[in-house]
Amino acid sequence: MGYRIEDINQCDEARFIELLGGIFEHSPWIAELVYDQRPFASRDRLHEVMSAAVRQAPRFQRMALLCSHPELAGHEARDGGLTRASRQEQSGAGLDQCSAEELEKIETLNRAYRDKFEFPFIIAVAGLDRQQIIAAMENRLGNDPGAEFESALDEVEKIAWIRIDALIDE
Repeated sequence: MGYRIEDINQCDEARFIELLGGIFEHSPWIAELVYDQRPFASRDRLHEVMSAAVRQAPRFQRMALLCSHPELAGHEARDGGLTRASRQEQSGAGLDQCSAEELEKIETLNRAYRDKFEFPFIIAVAGLDRQQIIAAMENRLGNDPGAEFESALDEVEKIAWIRIDALIDE
């Protein structure tokens, strides 16, 4: 059952953070920052305000947000350490059904990506299959660090929108 934006607007701070603290992976600080900006006219506006809070945060905090994301088909997935939302998103893209060759390729790309950019590869996997995800990993490895930092933040915002859309009915 989804919530209405009116329900979100009427939450006390603790409930607001409980409901929205996972919209951005392991980063309840974003919900904390936007709580006082209620009421939100729509889930689009909520997303816009939360995304703006991320973009206005110091670079070290944005980097911490990126680093809070799990690697795709990585050890968190194998060890059961993904958040419920991440598990659903990765399994929806078929990352829990990779062949041994696909897993090896993804692990190699994850390692190369983290070595180059110092944060995990992040992509909104909704609507993508394993081959598209692998191709995106290969393609984005060619980016310069500044451009990739921005690409990763764009993807984080897409993931946040997907999570808001699943949580709030309009």
